[in-house]
Amino acid sequence: MFYLVRMPWWLKKIYASSLIWRMPGGANTLYLTFDDGPHPTATPWVLDELQKYNARATFFCIGKNVKEYPQIYRRILLGGHRTGNHTQNHLNGWKTDDARYLDNIHEAAQLIDSNLFRPPYGRIGKFQTKLLEESPRAYKIIMWDVLSADFDRGLTGERCARNVIRYAQPGSIVVFHDSEKAFDRLRRALPAVLEHFSGLGYRFEAIV
Repeated sequence: MFYLVRMPWWLKKIYASSLIWRMPGGANTLYLTFDDGPHPTATPWVLDELQKYNARATFFCIGKNVKEYPQIYRRILLGGHRTGNHTQNHLNGWKTDDARYLDNIHEAAQLIDSNLFRPPYGRIGKFQTKLLEESPRAYKIIMWDVLSADFDRGLTGERCARNVIRYAQPGSIVVFHDSEKAFDRLRRALPAVLEHFSGLGYRFEAIV
């Protein structure tokens, strides 16, 4: 599978200019994000790890998973974290017509009260972006500049941690996944990332 761990400037030109790839300012601050949850095993574990470092994060949740695990979703919010919409059914915007894509996001919004949105696979068209930004919620579309690649079964958790440690800078938005598929690598990568950057004096904040 092909993917880029660090988002290059030229790739961003494909997308609408209003998409958010990193946070402005953010001196000695990282923005850890977790996609595809909530999950009954991975998400509680992530929340416990974050609490050890007084870290705040942003969870981009799939609507059907919020419906299945509402208690875990509430625990995310009670922990002081932010949540964002990741569609109801993890749809690929490049392969979904605009009306269906928007309807799926609105369905998830009945469960996820947030103006943050992240497109699954990072794939969203410019017109889809325009529709979301002009919707009543005025969505902020959050991308990333560092991918841990914890979804890649061909990597070790240690390699995923190195991806983040090598490329993350102040203000970076970093992607992990609190999912069944990623959990074997996540449970090795996340503690290493938290320990490394905490040792350098970094804070971990939620996206606002």
